[in-house]
Amino acid sequence: MRGPLTGKVAVVTGASRGIGKGVALVLAEQGATVYITGRTVNEGDYYLPGTVGATAAACNERGAASGGRGIAVACDHNDDVAVAALFDQVEREQGRLDILVNSATQLSDDLLEPKPFFEKPLSNLEMWDVGMRSYYVCSWHAAKVMARQNSGLIVMISGYTGVTYTYGVLFSATKCTVDRIARDMAIELEPYNVATVSLWQGLTLTEKAKDNLAKAADKMTGSVAGQSGSSVEHPGRVIAALALDPAIIDRSGGTYITAEIADEYGVVDVDGRRIESMRAKRGSPLWGPVRENDHHGR
Repeated sequence: MRGPLTGKVAVVTGASRGIGKGVALVLAEQGATVYITGRTVNEGDYYLPGTVGATAAACNERGAASGGRGIAVACDHNDDVAVAALFDQVEREQGRLDILVNSATQLSDDLLEPKPFFEKPLSNLEMWDVGMRSYYVCSWHAAKVMARQNSGLIVMISGYTGVTYTYGVLFSATKCTVDRIARDMAIELEPYNVATVSLWQGLTLTEKAKDNLAKAADKMTGSVAGQSGSSVEHPGRVIAALALDPAIIDRSGGTYITAEIADEYGVVDVDGRRIESMRAKRGSPLWGPVRENDHHGR
C-alpha cells in the first residue's frame, strides 16, 4: 500500500524528541523515508526521554503500511563535518532529497530566567549556533541536492517570537533571522523550483514544554503559557500538506502561522481539534512569498 509521500526522502533535524519527532512520525506514516538526526543515542544521555533510534523505530512502525521508514543518524548540528557526512549519506543511499525540516535548536539552561541579557553568559550564543547557523548549514547542503533535481521543500521551524519578545534577546533574534533566511533563500532557489518556508509554531506540547509548564509556568511568557497548545504531530501534518501541494513554489519565501496553514488545508490535530492562530495576541509575520513582489525586494 502506498502513502501520499511514498518515494519521498526527508531529513528532519532534532528529531530525538519534540517537534522534530512529531514531524518525522507523520512523514513516515505517509510513506516517506525519513532521516532522523539528533545527539541523543542512549536513554539517559539527556534529562528528557527520547533517542534518534527510538524515533526511527517508531517511524518504521507508523510507516509499515505505506512504505515509510526512519533512519537514525547521530549528529551534532554544531559540527559542520558531521552535518556534511549526514547529507553525503542521504545522497549516497537515496540519490535525492525532497524535504528538509530544520527543527534542531539548542536552548540555554537559563532560558526562562527573567534576567537581562547582560546578566546571562555569552555562552548562550549556542542558540545561534544550533537554531540559526545550523538551519543555514543544513539548508546549504540540502539546496545543492534539490537544485540538481529541480524540486524540493525546505522548512524552518520558527515562532511568533520572530516579532514578539519571548524569553530574551537571543531567542527572539534567532527566530527573526530564521524567517529572513527562508525568505531570501527563496529568491535564489526560485530558478531551481525549490521552495522554502518558515512556520510559526504556537505552544507545542513537547517533552520540554510539558516539563517547563510543570516546573516553571510562572516564568513562561504569559501569552505562551495561556495557550492550549498543539501536539508535536500537528506541524508534521501541515508540512506533509505543504509537501504535497503542487503549487508550493507560490508560497516560497513566506513566513506562515502553522495554525492558519492548517485551516487552509483542512488539517486538524491528532485529537481532532482545530489549533487557534495567535496572530491577534502575538503578532503577524513580516514576510510574504517572494512571488508577491515582482522585484523580490531588490
